[in-house]
Amino acid sequence: MRAVIQRVLRADVSVDGRVTGQTGRGFVVLLGIADEDTEEDLDYMVRKITRMRIFEDENGKMNLSLGDVGGSLLVISQFTLFADTRKGNRPSFTAAGDPKYSKDMYLKFIDKCRQLGFAAGEGEFGAHMMVSLINDGPVTIVIDSKNR
Repeated sequence: MRAVIQRVLRADVSVDGRVTGQTGRGFVVLLGIADEDTEEDLDYMVRKITRMRIFEDENGKMNLSLGDVGGSLLVISQFTLFADTRKGNRPSFTAAGDPKYSKDMYLKFIDKCRQLGFAAGEGEFGAHMMVSLINDGPVTIVIDSKNR
């Protein structure tokens, strides 16, 4: 499982001109899932992301987590995080998970974040989405559950 986390002041995602999810101060999480990803990977990613200390404290140090600042999430499915660009100029996406499995894991990720008390907006799995955000910093972090 791979994620790109962007610290944002606000963000939203829309499909066909209709906003499907949004967040205020918090994270936009672009989440990619592979077939070999397990519930253990899922739990690891939820813990790692929601506990990530990348908000500044009173001394200007990145020392506060999403919970510390009362932040929320906007989670967007992103199979292109599994792009293989080693050959040619057209990426291959064969490492991305099966859509049915990936959608299930994506929805579980969102649900687990909500169970922890975080508001979590969401995109629409498999749709062409328009994401707008105000990146704060900018701060962008990449996490892969296979590289612990």
